[in-house]
Amino acid sequence: MGDFKHLVIVKFKEDVVTEEILKGLEKLALEIEAVKSFEWGQDIEGLEMLRQGFTHAFMMSFHKKEDFTAFLGHSNHVEFSSTFSSAIEKVVVLDFPAVLVKSPA
Repeated sequence: MGDFKHLVIVKFKEDVVTEEILKGLEKLALEIEAVKSFEWGQDIEGLEMLRQGFTHAFMMSFHKKEDFTAFLGHSNHVEFSSTFSSAIEKVVVLDFPAVLVKSPA
């Protein structure tokens, strides 16, 4: 069994300054020790009919589910969640234990 993953895919509201949200997410990941890793990206290749308006993906990794639970209850996460929630138009969230098939080189 691999890490526990927190995947968030979003479409931001039109008036949102995404750079501010991205900086906030990066700060959050750096401040909370339970976060093993954080990566994000903006779609540049997907066909509109396939991505359905979603533009950004965020992935946090945790050593175990208990670390993810600690992250959810952390005061910095609770505080930032309202800022993040008010910036998004649509969201998909998946939380899952990862099955590692091939390790990164």
